[in-house]
Amino acid sequence: MSLDLTAYIRDIPDFPKPGILFKDITPLLADPAALKAAVHALADPYRDANLVSVAAIESRGFIFAAAVALELGCGFVPLRKPNKLPAATTSATYELEYGTDTIEVHVDAIHPGDRVAIIDDVIATGGTAAAAVELVETLGGNLVGISFLIDLAFLGGTAKIGNYPVHSVITYN
Repeated sequence: MSLDLTAYIRDIPDFPKPGILFKDITPLLADPAALKAAVHALADPYRDANLVSVAAIESRGFIFAAAVALELGCGFVPLRKPNKLPAATTSATYELEYGTDTIEVHVDAIHPGDRVAIIDDVIATGGTAAAAVELVETLGGNLVGISFLIDLAFLGGTAKIGNYPVHSVITYN
């Protein structure tokens, strides 16, 4: 019997600002069976993909991607906020509602031809995910697909990440 993971997602109204209904994953993280089911579901599309690594977006994406990497027997590549990585990096900047933000990756984290999947907790408007795709492409990685625990489909974020296969465990329309 599979777990209904939506039962472990808590709605927090007006966070981080009025009018936003935040999907809180901390109850899912606190439950071992739900966390295990989420990791399995995120890893499923890549079981036979011969990945070299999974890349994850700071910070909640790290929680899931590290576990997915262990499950699939591949490496983990952190995509971080600026000035958090100690060696040479490349970056991608993306639009926010009011301004821009940037994520970075070590230039030697992904090699040309490496089979890579991107893992994140939530896709909303898609800016961060599009920047992650740009980083993998810039380094010459072969992006196999992108998996999200939650897709807030009503915000249209997956339209910003190109024609890569997208897998979402939970979708809110």
